Amino acid sequence: MSHAPNPLVDDRDVEMILDELLDLRALAALPYFAEHDRETYEMVLEAARTLARDTLYPAYRTLDLDPPRLEGGRVIVHPALRALFAATQELGLASAARPHEVGGAQLPLTITALATAYLMAGNAAVYGYVGLTAGAAHLIEAFGSDALRADYMAKMYAGEWTGTMALTEPQAGSSLADITTLAEPAPGATDGHYLVRGSKIFISAGDHDLGGNIVHMTLARLAGAPAGMKGVSLLCVPKRRVEHGALVDNDVAVTGLVHKIGWRGLPSVLLAYGERGDCHGWLVGEPGQGIRYMFQMMNEARIMVGLNGVATASVAYHESLAYARVRTQGRAATGRDPAAPPIAIIEHADVRRMLLRQKAIVEGGLALLVRCSFYSDLADHAPEAQAAGAQRLLDLLTPIAKSFPAERGFESNVLALQIHGGYGYSSEYLPEAWLRDQKLNSIHEGTTGIQAADLLGRRAVAKGGAALAALGAEIGHACARARAAGVDAAWVAAVERGVGVVGELTPTLAQRGATDPAAMLLHATDYLDLFATVVIAWQWLDLAAVAREALAQPLPRGRAGRDAGYYAAKLAAAQYWIRTELPRIDHLAALCRDGEDSYGALDPTTL
Repeated sequence: MSHAPNPLVDDRDVEMILDELLDLRALAALPYFAEHDRETYEMVLEAARTLARDTLYPAYRTLDLDPPRLEGGRVIVHPALRALFAATQELGLASAARPHEVGGAQLPLTITALATAYLMAGNAAVYGYVGLTAGAAHLIEAFGSDALRADYMAKMYAGEWTGTMALTEPQAGSSLADITTLAEPAPGATDGHYLVRGSKIFISAGDHDLGGNIVHMTLARLAGAPAGMKGVSLLCVPKRRVEHGALVDNDVAVTGLVHKIGWRGLPSVLLAYGERGDCHGWLVGEPGQGIRYMFQMMNEARIMVGLNGVATASVAYHESLAYARVRTQGRAATGRDPAAPPIAIIEHADVRRMLLRQKAIVEGGLALLVRCSFYSDLADHAPEAQAAGAQRLLDLLTPIAKSFPAERGFESNVLALQIHGGYGYSSEYLPEAWLRDQKLNSIHEGTTGIQAADLLGRRAVAKGGAALAALGAEIGHACARARAAGVDAAWVAAVERGVGVVGELTPTLAQRGATDPAAMLLHATDYLDLFATVVIAWQWLDLAAVAREALAQPLPRGRAGRDAGYYAAKLAAAQYWIRTELPRIDHLAALCRDGEDSYGALDPTTL
């Protein structure tokens, strides 16, 4: 059944976010971005969307059906991946936001995030190699020695080598304080040079045959280091080490390949360091600071995971929308003539319900992720006071930006499959594959439960709730804009009330945590759900304000009808989220306040 080509991400949404929702002038005014303007931004976006639509997306099914294999201790990827990887690397997104002095283009992360969304929607597995490399190279840039930058970082940013984050061990998944990989000083070494022994598991892109080298940013324990997180250091452990200008095998062996249900173009491997006693690693930064350093990459990765959650939900939403417009089934509820032709299923109210819910999740999530990227740009490059405020907001929102698109994105993908009906429950149609891909996003880079504990136990209560107050002020500005634009006053009041619920609940739980941390965190996931629901309501209120402002002005000649419909749909989605989803926060708040203890008090031996 043919339908319109999948856009992956709606170009008009990207345009609206950049030109109507966010203040790009605030970025243009910063010296770091001085050489760029809206025209150069569009060139980057057009290159990414063209590659995603014309090359990456058509190859998605091929890579999904034929995942990497392990042969003779080496991971062999699908032959088609070589050209796809090369084309993706040529975009230069791994270093695009980095400074000129390390080979970057000094583009705003706001722009590279949107470009990345197209690539992820087209083929998340292919982009995974680039995203992981960017994060690993940034660690060396931020904390590594000049020698490590010259030997490894430069080639990673140039797209010649790839990188990984090697954290997880078989006995230590999310509990990084329990890692046992050991690093002992290399004989005669005085420059942070170590011999490494240990094993890692679930290392994405940990081995492949795409490039000349793979650089593993590895958490390990230096010999004699104390137990716990303070004893963990960060090392650069390449698959092939640089010796006298040449590459030498570095005793990093692949001992297994994880057979994943999704993301099949990106291998996940088990690694063994030092089985022959010849695995060399180099300390990055100071001893005992590994987890602190790695949090830079993990926070970046959490935003990347959230963006992938949005992208994976987006491509499925657009597929189900196009399908619903051409698939005919049944007749109108008011129809009386059994001989009348069947109608497109989009005419059925329940199908529109599912489509509007997907739209609310996808577009609200995209607005949040780009907004977080905008805060990141300000935090890194704005004057000190403005940068500090942006950093507070980014820190607070990161757990939500990671978990909301993962959890609600999965729900959105389920709805896309449901709209396809029996066809959706088959491997001949793509929604089932995207559903498999999406599930990983709630697991890696910190599960939803970990994000919830991080948000409630640390970020929301840090410095007496300073970030929470900053967020309240930010949402207050959005409410004022919406009120001035003529957005329904009840919607504005509902969002203001939601901010009040979060503001009242958080110190109550913090006070409980002062004497009983377990009781505080009992409903941390409900707190995260509540907080995220309010944050997405904020996005939709802001989008509704944009829509009202646009509709109050003469629309561009030649596209007035199309734009009027576009903005009307935005208002419908805003109404849907604020009227049908935001009221859930009262129930969630009650659970948090009351400390409902069905699972807290449960004796696990009785299950």
